[in-house]
Amino acid sequence: MENNDIDITYQIKNVRIKDKKKTISWLLESAANEGFKAGFIYIIICDEKYLMKMNKQYLQHNTITDVITFPYDMPGKNQIAGEIYISYPQVKYNAATYNVTVSNELHRVMIHGLLHLCGYGDKTEKEKKIMTKMEDFYLGRIG
Repeated sequence: MENNDIDITYQIKNVRIKDKKKTISWLLESAANEGFKAGFIYIIICDEKYLMKMNKQYLQHNTITDVITFPYDMPGKNQIAGEIYISYPQVKYNAATYNVTVSNELHRVMIHGLLHLCGYGDKTEKEKKIMTKMEDFYLGRIG
């Protein structure tokens, strides 16, 4: 991995992103559009059990979720870094629930995690609306 890059890895078997280079370029462009340079962003696609363990251990949440983001402290104010954990089974469930493709939902949770690294929150209704608006904006740019 380069000094400023995004790495996508898999904790579960038989799951791969179709166009990994295009996805990484899209995420890097999205970060740049937000005024940030990406440095050491790891996206880990995992199963529910793994993400649930992370949620309990580090966030003290006993709930199922689709994505968890852990930002790193960076010396440069215009650089973001961190880890984004994504539950692939939850992504598949959400895709079926919202009648979208698994690819679309996977991209949504990826950009959601990246937006958290850029400083967006989703704790209040107002923050959730802004987050969803930004997710939709960037999903429209993936092509």
